[in-house]
Amino acid sequence: MGIQGQNQNPPQISGLPDLVGIQVASEDLCSEKQWNVCKALATFVAHREITKVKLKQITPRTEEEKMEHSVAAERRRMRLVYADTIKDLLANCAIQDNLESRDCSRMVPAEKTRVESVELVLPPHANHQGNTFGGQIMAWMENVATIAASRLCRAHPTLKAIEMFHFRGPSQVGDRLVLKAIVNNAFKHSMEVGVCVEAYRQEAETHRRHINSAFMTFVVLDEDDQPQLLPWIRPQPGDGERRYREASARKKIRLDRKYIMSYKQTEVPLTVPWDPSNQVYLSYNNVSSLKMLVAKDNWVLSSEISQVRLYTLEDDKFLSFHMEMVVHVDAAQAFVLLSDLRRRPEWDKHYRSVELVQQVDEDDAIYHVTSPALGGHTKPQDFVILASRRKPCDNGDPYVIALRSVTLPTHRETPEYRRGETLCSGFCLWREGDQLTKVSYYNQATPGVLNYVTANVAGLSSEFYTTFKACEQFLLDNRNDLAPSLQTL
Repeated sequence: MGIQGQNQNPPQISGLPDLVGIQVASEDLCSEKQWNVCKALATFVAHREITKVKLKQITPRTEEEKMEHSVAAERRRMRLVYADTIKDLLANCAIQDNLESRDCSRMVPAEKTRVESVELVLPPHANHQGNTFGGQIMAWMENVATIAASRLCRAHPTLKAIEMFHFRGPSQVGDRLVLKAIVNNAFKHSMEVGVCVEAYRQEAETHRRHINSAFMTFVVLDEDDQPQLLPWIRPQPGDGERRYREASARKKIRLDRKYIMSYKQTEVPLTVPWDPSNQVYLSYNNVSSLKMLVAKDNWVLSSEISQVRLYTLEDDKFLSFHMEMVVHVDAAQAFVLLSDLRRRPEWDKHYRSVELVQQVDEDDAIYHVTSPALGGHTKPQDFVILASRRKPCDNGDPYVIALRSVTLPTHRETPEYRRGETLCSGFCLWREGDQLTKVSYYNQATPGVLNYVTANVAGLSSEFYTTFKACEQFLLDNRNDLAPSLQTL
């Protein structure tokens, strides 16, 4: 079995907790068969007495390292709003439990799954500083969670995932750790077990320190390694019902995350539904997809006209293109002008009109865009686009404006327009000097615009260059009109 770890903390968030990616793989030495066991992202902080230690910046070198670094800040942004997302879901969504319609013969009271265990931290369980190994605490937590899960299913459960594993405080040699577990909710083929750990030093102590918590997902596999149906669970009134609803909310978030953030983009629908509960993951996917496209190092220079460069990339069944130019405009000014899609019709003839549908937050907005017909089609196109903008966190980082298609119930397809889609596109703006900015536009071509894109790439059309030069002129003409807007950046 092999274990790999890599620091993914981006330079822009140095001084904050370290983010380390971990992957565990196994190999059968006889058949030479290899397979992945699990992946995880762990966040570390360094302490010196009371204060935290400011960490050194690290420089990514390989393409993979650059991609991971570029999205680490967005992952942190997503983690920070996780609790708020749960609260919003519980406040705005009705959790359907259907307890009355379930088969009561296969229903287990949640209290019957409750498990409590006490472990004494001995020297072999701790490092040379006397602090308990995190892995040891995780092992104890898995033990009690497995017992709780087995009390529901009366079988041998298999751990599939761990969420929100949080070290709230340290423990040392000599501590007694009280581990508590209970099944929060049982779904059709999986169950969520909540685990918490409290620590105390002496038997007479009345105050216990809450040092760890986690949510573990278990399944029961049959002979074909397929998940079996599980009994229902009846939550206890009060806290039990709260845990039951929160588990349902976390399940929805997991489904959103799996659906939206698949690494296999060929299997992801071009357009995904938007609602407040999945907004954070759509925004994350929007920004990270663009950053990962930017980080690829196999772009090929296709042509150059009037200092406007066109690059192409053929990768994973997608044709992507990248336009680049340098303009005599400050990067912050260009960022404000280009991030407001309502102004794009002023320079891009492919944007006939733009309506701001919803200002999600300060950095995310949803627009309805109409465009003229392309490629011999008689109907004009329309798009519903999520625009996510991000300011740089450190010197050398770009301003980012990421665009992707979403669906809204208020803006469905109409006979008047042919609904278009964009999977990944947007701008990256690098400050090259005083009043000098490198403007780069990226687009992962979708079938609806592929003919138009290939015509420009093949040199049969120069519309890309005409449009990009119009963008440059727009930035130059409006660079002095932004004093109030720039004060907010």
